[in-house]
Amino acid sequence: MKMERGKTLFDDNAHKEESEGKIRKDSSKIYREVQPLDRLKNLEEKITSAVERVKALKEEKNDLEKKIKRLEALLDEKTQELESLKSEKGSIAVQLEELLHELEATEI
Repeated sequence: MKMERGKTLFDDNAHKEESEGKIRKDSSKIYREVQPLDRLKNLEEKITSAVERVKALKEEKNDLEKKIKRLEALLDEKTQELESLKSEKGSIAVQLEELLHELEATEI
């Protein structure tokens, strides 16, 4: 194949000198080469997308684990507070009973 001066293989009309039959063969070869390249590019995009999704899911998982720890700590705190209030309620009930008995004893 002869190339004109200043032209490259990538110029639009670089293959004009070739016969029409050869162009058809070359274009079908190019098509066969492009198709696997397109499939490879598509696969690469899918893999990249999957990797990005996995990273996002891992980050979300870490955030949720931190949130779980915070909520468990808050639950423990509230449970202790509830136990303390129950204990306080019990002691107040006992004090009230004692006061009521004293009041009843003074009225007799």
